[in-house]
Amino acid sequence: MADQLATAPSDDALTGLDPTLALLTVEEAAQRLRIGRTTCFRLVITGEIESVTVGRLRRVPPDALPAFVSRLRHRAAEAA
Repeated sequence: MADQLATAPSDDALTGLDPTLALLTVEEAAQRLRIGRTTCFRLVITGEIESVTVGRLRRVPPDALPAFVSRLRHRAAEAA
């Protein structure tokens, strides 16, 4: 059992995302969150998910995703 856990692929390996990327496309962020592309764009545009512009491109810092999830969990705990 422990051997199976040690050799199980990570979520990033399953989605083909490089965990060392400094910035993610909105599509890559959506894949990591396992949400739709349109939903992720809406969250980025409204500022719920932090993003930056590089030239004309919109990118999401990888650490913005756990921060977003943490805020969601905090809101859910307050509502309960």
